[in-house]
Amino acid sequence: MTNRLVTANLALSLDGHYHGAGGQQDFAPFIPFVTTDVARDQMTRAWENATTALLGRNSAEGFIGFWSTVVDNEEADPRDRGYAKWLVDVEKVVLSSTLKDAPWDHARIVNASVASVVADLKATGEGEILVNSAPTVIKALLAEDLIDRLYLTVVPVVTGGGSRLFETGIPSTNWTLTHQQAGPAGEMAVTYTRAR
Repeated sequence: MTNRLVTANLALSLDGHYHGAGGQQDFAPFIPFVTTDVARDQMTRAWENATTALLGRNSAEGFIGFWSTVVDNEEADPRDRGYAKWLVDVEKVVLSSTLKDAPWDHARIVNASVASVVADLKATGEGEILVNSAPTVIKALLAEDLIDRLYLTVVPVVTGGGSRLFETGIPSTNWTLTHQQAGPAGEMAVTYTRAR
C-alpha cells in the first residue's frame, strides 16, 4: 500500500448545493465565481500533485471534450491551459457501468465500486488521486471516508435548490483547515485535510 492521497475539488453555494435549482445542468449561479483568480489558483492547487484523475462517466464526457480544446487556446488563462494539459495527459480512471471502451487517451473504464477502485489505485503508483467536480463520485468517497483532502470553492450565492454534497447518513469525520483565501467577488477557497 502506498501513501497516495485521495483529493476532491468542487464548488459549492452558501446553502451547500453544487448546482442550481434548475437541475444538474444549472451552473449559472457559479459561473461568475469559478473563473476568478482565487478559483483558478484553487484548481491549480488541486491538480498540481495529482497523477491520476478519478472521474464518473458524466464528468468524463463533459470535461475531457471541453478541456482538450483549451490546451492549444493561446487566449485561455495559463492556469486553465495548465489544467487542460494535465487532464489530457494524466492517467484517467472512469467509473462506469455503461461505457465499455474509453474514447480518450490515457483513460480506462472500470465497472467496480469506488472503494475497490481507490484501494487498487492506492496499492500502486505515486502522486495524488484527484476527483475534480464529479459530485457523485465525491459523495460515494465521503460515504466510505476515503477522501484525504477537500478543495472547496464556496460562492456567495444561495441557490435555494439543487443537490447537496453533504447529505444525512455520511459518517461523522473531523477536518483541519489547511488553506483559505477570499476573493473580491466574495468567493472563498478553502482546503480541508482529513484529521485521522
